[in-house]
Amino acid sequence: MQGLKRRVVYITLYEGIAIVAASAGLAVMSGQGLGHSGVLAVIASVIAVLWNLSFNALFERWESRQPVRGRSVKRRIAHAIGFEGGLVAFLVPVFAWWLDVSLWEALVMDLGLVVFFLIYTFVFNWAFDMLFGLPPSATGAAQPA
Repeated sequence: MQGLKRRVVYITLYEGIAIVAASAGLAVMSGQGLGHSGVLAVIASVIAVLWNLSFNALFERWESRQPVRGRSVKRRIAHAIGFEGGLVAFLVPVFAWWLDVSLWEALVMDLGLVVFFLIYTFVFNWAFDMLFGLPPSATGAAQPA
């Protein structure tokens, strides 16, 4: 599975699991109800989807120009850190606003989620690639136009 279909399946699976996990985590960390935290998780998911589309397009463009093909552990770690680091910059202000807390408190909450999501992103991507195969950017195959 490649191209747009791959991205749609990837994002749907990734974000569906992420919304459930983030809703529970935010409810516990903020002391607010699951409903309030669930809405924030959906907002965060929309932001994450937009960031995911942008970041992965840029990552795959960079990856396709690398002389070494495949996705090593080092490359997977770089991908997970790059994605999550960018997402923190977008989400901390949203968390502070929605939960009515300081930026510092929002950062601490977000960092709690980041620890989970760094591991989740790494494992999810590895499992996704095992189930659906590597994209052309990682195999050296011709890129779809």
